[in-house]
Amino acid sequence: MSNRSLLRNLSLAAVALCALTGTALATPSTQIWIPSTDVQAFKTVHLNVDSYIRTSNNPDGTRSNPLYVIGPTFGVSPFEKVQAEVGFDLMYSGATATGPDGNTVNLDSNPLYGHAKIGTPEDALFKGSPALAAGIYNAGTRRKVTDQNIAYAEAAKTIPVLGRISAGWFVGNSYLLNDAQGNNDASGVLLSWDRTMTEISDKLWLGVDYQGTKSAMGALSFGASWAFAKNVSVILGYDIYNSKATGGQNTATVQVDINFP
Repeated sequence: MSNRSLLRNLSLAAVALCALTGTALATPSTQIWIPSTDVQAFKTVHLNVDSYIRTSNNPDGTRSNPLYVIGPTFGVSPFEKVQAEVGFDLMYSGATATGPDGNTVNLDSNPLYGHAKIGTPEDALFKGSPALAAGIYNAGTRRKVTDQNIAYAEAAKTIPVLGRISAGWFVGNSYLLNDAQGNNDASGVLLSWDRTMTEISDKLWLGVDYQGTKSAMGALSFGASWAFAKNVSVILGYDIYNSKATGGQNTATVQVDINFP
Protein backbone atom coordinates (compact mmCIF):
# COMPACT_ATOMS: atom_id res chain seq x y z
CA MET A 1 0.00 0.00 0.00
CA SER A 2 1.42 3.36 -0.96
CA ASN A 3 2.44 5.94 1.59
CA ARG A 4 2.43 3.75 4.68
CA SER A 5 4.44 5.53 7.21
CA LEU A 6 5.45 2.61 9.35
CA LEU A 7 7.88 3.09 13.71
CA ARG A 8 7.79 3.05 10.80
CA ASN A 9 16.10 6.14 7.29
CA LEU A 10 19.45 6.73 5.59
CA SER A 11 18.13 5.09 8.44
CA LEU A 12 15.17 2.98 7.35
CA ALA A 13 12.59 1.98 8.99
CA ALA A 14 12.23 2.46 12.79
CA VAL A 15 8.34 2.69 13.67
CA ALA A 16 8.68 4.00 16.89
CA LEU A 17 8.11 2.01 19.80
CA CYS A 18 9.72 2.01 23.20
CA ALA A 19 10.16 -1.37 24.66
CA LEU A 20 10.99 -2.23 28.23
CA THR A 21 14.63 -2.01 27.23
CA GLY A 22 14.05 1.56 26.06
CA THR A 23 14.43 1.04 22.31
CA ALA A 24 12.46 2.96 19.70
CA LEU A 25 11.48 2.83 16.06
CA ALA A 26 11.68 5.62 13.44
CA THR A 27 9.32 5.25 10.54
CA PRO A 28 10.02 5.31 6.83
CA SER A 29 7.10 4.33 4.58
CA THR A 30 5.94 1.17 6.30
CA GLN A 31 3.32 -1.52 6.38
CA ILE A 32 2.25 -1.53 10.04
CA TRP A 33 5.52 -2.27 11.83
CA ILE A 34 8.12 -3.09 9.18
CA PRO A 35 9.31 -0.98 6.22
CA SER A 36 7.57 -1.46 2.90
CA THR A 37 8.87 -1.19 -0.65
CA ASP A 38 6.71 1.94 -1.08
CA VAL A 39 8.62 5.19 -1.53
CA GLN A 40 7.21 8.70 -1.27
CA ALA A 41 6.72 10.43 -4.62
CA PHE A 42 8.96 13.32 -5.65
CA LYS A 43 8.11 16.59 -3.84
CA THR A 44 5.65 14.81 -1.55
CA VAL A 45 5.85 15.66 2.14
CA HIS A 46 4.41 12.86 4.23
CA LEU A 47 3.58 13.40 7.91
CA ASN A 48 3.09 10.45 10.25
CA VAL A 49 1.59 10.80 13.73
CA ASP A 50 1.74 7.43 15.50
CA SER A 51 0.88 6.17 18.97
CA TYR A 52 1.55 2.80 20.61
CA ILE A 53 -0.37 1.94 23.77
CA ARG A 54 0.32 -1.11 25.95
CA THR A 55 -2.69 -3.38 26.28
CA SER A 56 -1.52 -5.21 29.44
CA ASN A 57 0.34 -4.49 32.64
CA ASN A 58 3.89 -5.64 33.17
CA PRO A 59 4.44 -8.68 35.46
CA ASP A 60 5.13 -6.31 38.39
CA GLY A 61 1.73 -4.65 37.94
CA THR A 62 3.00 -1.44 36.36
CA ARG A 63 2.12 -0.33 32.83
CA SER A 64 4.69 1.13 30.44
CA ASN A 65 4.00 4.60 29.06
CA PRO A 66 2.57 5.01 25.56
CA LEU A 67 4.99 5.87 22.78
CA TYR A 68 4.24 8.89 20.58
CA VAL A 69 6.00 9.41 17.25
CA ILE A 70 5.71 12.32 14.85
CA GLY A 71 7.80 13.23 11.83
CA PRO A 72 7.99 14.01 8.13
CA THR A 73 9.21 11.96 5.19
CA PHE A 74 10.22 13.72 1.96
CA GLY A 75 10.13 12.27 -1.56
CA VAL A 76 13.42 13.42 -3.12
CA SER A 77 13.91 11.57 -6.42
CA PRO A 78 12.56 13.05 -9.70
CA PHE A 79 13.03 9.72 -11.50
CA GLU A 80 10.07 7.45 -12.13
CA LYS A 81 12.01 4.18 -11.96
CA VAL A 82 14.42 5.06 -9.15
CA GLN A 83 12.65 6.62 -6.19
CA ALA A 84 14.01 7.86 -2.88
CA GLU A 85 12.84 9.31 0.43
CA VAL A 86 14.46 10.75 3.56
CA GLY A 87 12.97 11.82 6.86
CA PHE A 88 13.12 11.94 10.62
CA ASP A 89 10.94 11.32 13.66
CA LEU A 90 10.65 12.70 17.18
CA MET A 91 9.74 9.97 19.69
CA TYR A 92 8.56 10.42 23.25
CA SER A 93 7.71 7.76 25.82
CA GLY A 94 9.33 8.67 29.12
CA ALA A 95 11.46 5.52 28.85
CA THR A 96 15.02 5.20 30.09
CA ALA A 97 18.00 3.09 29.04
CA THR A 98 21.42 2.30 30.44
CA GLY A 99 24.25 4.01 28.58
CA PRO A 100 27.64 2.41 27.87
CA ASP A 101 29.04 4.23 30.91
CA GLY A 102 26.45 2.58 33.16
CA ASN A 103 24.44 5.74 33.72
CA THR A 104 20.68 5.95 33.17
CA VAL A 105 19.68 7.93 30.08
CA ASN A 106 16.23 9.48 29.56
CA LEU A 107 15.42 8.67 25.94
CA ASP A 108 13.17 11.74 25.66
CA SER A 109 16.34 13.85 25.85
CA ASN A 110 17.51 12.20 22.59
CA PRO A 111 14.24 12.04 20.61
CA LEU A 112 15.58 12.46 17.05
CA TYR A 113 15.80 9.44 14.71
CA GLY A 114 16.48 9.47 10.97
CA HIS A 115 15.54 7.22 8.09
CA ALA A 116 16.09 6.94 4.31
CA LYS A 117 15.13 4.61 1.49
CA ILE A 118 15.75 4.04 -2.22
CA GLY A 119 13.64 1.77 -4.40
CA THR A 120 12.11 0.82 -7.72
CA PRO A 121 8.38 0.09 -8.27
CA GLU A 122 7.01 -3.10 -9.78
CA ASP A 123 7.69 -3.52 -13.53
CA ALA A 124 10.37 -0.80 -13.44
CA LEU A 125 13.31 -3.05 -14.34
CA PHE A 126 11.43 -5.30 -16.78
CA LYS A 127 7.89 -6.54 -17.34
CA GLY A 128 6.87 -8.47 -14.24
CA SER A 129 9.84 -7.37 -12.11
CA PRO A 130 9.19 -7.05 -8.36
CA ALA A 131 9.42 -3.81 -6.44
CA LEU A 132 12.79 -3.46 -4.70
CA ALA A 133 13.82 -1.25 -1.81
CA ALA A 134 16.76 -0.75 0.52
CA GLY A 135 17.23 1.67 3.38
CA ILE A 136 18.04 2.36 6.97
CA TYR A 137 15.95 3.45 9.97
CA ASN A 138 16.12 4.04 13.71
CA ALA A 139 19.26 6.05 13.14
CA GLY A 140 19.51 7.60 16.59
CA THR A 141 21.78 10.38 17.77
CA ARG A 142 23.05 8.83 21.03
CA ARG A 143 25.82 6.27 20.50
CA LYS A 144 25.11 2.84 22.00
CA VAL A 145 21.78 4.13 23.32
CA THR A 146 19.50 5.10 20.42
CA ASP A 147 21.57 4.21 17.33
CA GLN A 148 19.89 0.95 16.31
CA ASN A 149 20.83 1.78 12.69
CA ILE A 150 18.67 -0.92 11.10
CA ALA A 151 19.56 -1.48 7.43
CA TYR A 152 17.29 -3.58 5.22
CA ALA A 153 16.52 -4.80 1.72
CA GLU A 154 13.14 -6.00 0.46
CA ALA A 155 11.32 -7.24 -2.62
CA ALA A 156 7.56 -7.20 -3.19
CA LYS A 157 5.21 -8.59 -5.82
CA THR A 158 1.48 -8.06 -6.29
CA ILE A 159 -0.39 -11.27 -7.14
CA PRO A 160 -3.85 -10.87 -8.69
CA VAL A 161 -6.68 -11.47 -6.21
CA LEU A 162 -4.27 -12.53 -3.44
CA GLY A 163 -2.60 -9.17 -2.84
CA ARG A 164 1.00 -8.04 -2.35
CA ILE A 165 3.63 -10.32 -0.78
CA SER A 166 6.85 -8.77 0.53
CA ALA A 167 10.02 -10.41 1.86
CA GLY A 168 13.39 -9.11 2.95
CA TRP A 169 16.18 -9.11 5.51
CA PHE A 170 17.40 -6.60 8.08
CA VAL A 171 20.52 -6.12 10.18
CA GLY A 172 21.03 -3.61 12.98
CA ASN A 173 23.40 -2.51 15.74
CA SER A 174 24.51 -5.68 17.56
CA TYR A 175 25.29 -3.67 20.68
CA LEU A 176 21.62 -2.79 21.18
CA LEU A 177 19.60 -5.56 19.49
CA ASN A 178 19.87 -8.56 21.77
CA ASP A 179 17.59 -11.27 23.13
CA ALA A 180 16.52 -11.64 26.77
CA GLN A 181 19.75 -13.49 27.62
CA GLY A 182 21.89 -10.70 26.17
CA ASN A 183 22.86 -12.67 23.07
CA ASN A 184 23.13 -10.81 19.78
CA ASP A 185 19.93 -11.00 17.74
CA ALA A 186 20.38 -8.04 15.41
CA SER A 187 19.27 -9.55 12.09
CA GLY A 188 16.35 -11.45 10.68
CA VAL A 189 13.58 -11.81 8.15
CA LEU A 190 10.99 -9.22 7.12
CA LEU A 191 7.68 -10.56 5.78
CA SER A 192 4.34 -8.98 4.94
CA TRP A 193 1.04 -9.33 3.11
CA ASP A 194 -1.20 -6.39 2.25
CA ARG A 195 -4.19 -5.71 0.02
CA THR A 196 -6.63 -2.94 -0.82
CA MET A 197 -10.07 -4.49 -0.32
CA THR A 198 -11.67 -3.20 -3.51
CA GLU A 199 -14.57 -5.65 -3.18
CA ILE A 200 -15.67 -3.65 -0.15
CA SER A 201 -14.18 -0.20 -0.77
CA ASP A 202 -11.12 1.31 -2.45
CA LYS A 203 -10.58 3.14 0.85
CA LEU A 204 -10.06 -0.02 2.91
CA TRP A 205 -6.63 -1.65 3.24
CA LEU A 206 -5.59 -4.69 5.30
CA GLY A 207 -2.07 -5.78 6.21
CA VAL A 208 -0.03 -8.24 8.26
CA ASP A 209 3.72 -8.04 8.80
CA TYR A 210 6.46 -9.81 10.75
CA GLN A 211 9.98 -8.93 11.89
CA GLY A 212 11.98 -11.98 12.91
CA THR A 213 14.12 -11.32 15.96
CA LYS A 214 13.83 -11.91 19.71
CA SER A 215 15.16 -8.40 20.32
CA ALA A 216 12.80 -5.49 21.06
CA MET A 217 12.21 -5.04 17.32
CA GLY A 218 10.67 -8.48 16.76
CA ALA A 219 6.91 -8.46 16.30
CA LEU A 220 3.90 -9.80 14.42
CA SER A 221 1.55 -6.94 13.54
CA PHE A 222 -1.79 -6.70 11.79
CA GLY A 223 -4.21 -3.91 11.08
CA ALA A 224 -6.58 -2.05 8.80
CA SER A 225 -6.45 1.39 7.21
CA TRP A 226 -9.22 3.66 6.00
CA ALA A 227 -8.57 6.55 3.60
CA PHE A 228 -10.72 9.45 4.80
CA ALA A 229 -9.49 11.59 1.91
CA LYS A 230 -7.11 11.23 -1.03
CA ASN A 231 -4.21 12.36 1.16
CA VAL A 232 -5.34 11.31 4.69
CA SER A 233 -5.57 7.78 6.09
CA VAL A 234 -5.62 6.16 9.53
CA ILE A 235 -4.30 2.72 10.50
CA LEU A 236 -5.68 0.80 13.48
CA GLY A 237 -3.38 -2.08 14.36
CA TYR A 238 -2.09 -4.49 16.98
CA ASP A 239 1.50 -5.54 17.71
CA ILE A 240 2.41 -8.90 19.28
CA TYR A 241 6.06 -8.93 20.37
CA ASN A 242 8.16 -12.03 19.79
CA SER A 243 9.68 -11.71 23.27
CA LYS A 244 7.86 -10.02 26.14
CA ALA A 245 11.19 -9.79 27.99
CA THR A 246 12.64 -7.46 25.34
CA GLY A 247 9.64 -6.06 23.46
CA GLY A 248 7.35 -5.66 26.43
CA GLN A 249 3.60 -6.12 26.54
CA ASN A 250 1.63 -6.03 23.28
CA THR A 251 0.49 -2.68 21.91
CA ALA A 252 -2.47 -1.23 20.09
CA THR A 253 -1.39 1.33 17.52
CA VAL A 254 -3.10 4.26 15.83
CA GLN A 255 -1.19 5.77 12.89
CA VAL A 256 -2.33 8.89 11.09
CA ASP A 257 -0.76 9.52 7.66
CA ILE A 258 -1.10 12.82 5.82
CA ASN A 259 0.44 13.77 2.47
CA PHE A 260 1.17 17.32 1.26
CA PRO A 261 0.24 18.45 -1.31
